[in-house]
Parts: sequence; C-alpha cells; structure tokens
Amino acid sequence: MRLSRWFLTACLAILLVAGCGHKQVIQDVGRAPHPGGTFFQDSEIEQQLRVAADRWRGTPHRMGGSDRRGVDCSGLVQRMYQDLFGIQLPRTARQQSARGVRIKRSKLKPGDLVFFKPPGKLDHVGIYLGRGDFVHTSSRRGVTVSRLEASYWKKHYWTARRILPM
Repeated sequence: MRLSRWFLTACLAILLVAGCGHKQVIQDVGRAPHPGGTFFQDSEIEQQLRVAADRWRGTPHRMGGSDRRGVDCSGLVQRMYQDLFGIQLPRTARQQSARGVRIKRSKLKPGDLVFFKPPGKLDHVGIYLGRGDFVHTSSRRGVTVSRLEASYWKKHYWTARRILPM
C-alpha cells in the first residue's frame, strides 16, 4: 500500500511538472497568431509590417507581379501575409475583399486590409500599418506607404477587412 501511494504521488508530481511546461495559448483582444505559435501584440504587428514595407519599398508596379522584380497591390498583400503570418490569401483584390470580417474604418488595427475603388480602375488594396498609414503599390511609385487621410485615398475608400484573428 505504501509503495502504490508513493507511486501515485510521484506520477501526479510528474504530471504537474509536465503541465507547467505546457504553454497554453489564449487568444485575446489585440493579439494575432504567428506561424510559430506565438502571438503578437498590435504594436509588434505594426513593427513587423513596417519592416516588411521598408523591404518592399520602391519595388516597381507590375500588373500580375508578385515578387521584388515587380508587384501589383493584391500580389503585395498576398506575399506579405504569407511571409509574415503564414496566411494564404486569394490573388485578386476583389477576392481578398470577401475574406475576413468587415470592420469600420474607425476600428482599423495594424494588419487590416483596406480597399479602395478608384475611378476607372480595378479595386485597390493595401495593408493598414497603424497610425493612419497603409502600404500598397502605386502605379507610379511602386510599393509605397501612404496616409489614409490623404484626399485621394479618403475620397476613394471602400471598405476594410480583418483577416488576422484579434
């Protein structure tokens, strides 16, 4: 009886110690998953996006492109989401606009997709970086960061979608 009680106590101790080593990941407001299983705060997402935007900055616009030799708006969004978050998005801005959850402009968080309907052009998409900035591909400047409040973008703003679970 004494040996089985000792054995039971030892087994429980091992289970408790093993359980302490198990990291339970709880998703809460303001956090998004990373492919490695860790979670980023909004500020970390913004920082990662800004670093990635700087690496892509100046890449020329090329319709249908999806690499650093040339990229269009939806190709940039698709590549950045895959590289940073391990999330595969559809190829076109229209298809991307059907993903995730629609959110109000006033509720934008870093990583949200922002969509525009410029006159006489295809839909346009970028990634909200935070603090009023978004990264996108301009036909004249290539990959660039713009302000949502700039008159052109403000006038042609269409919708926003949240892809990252927050």
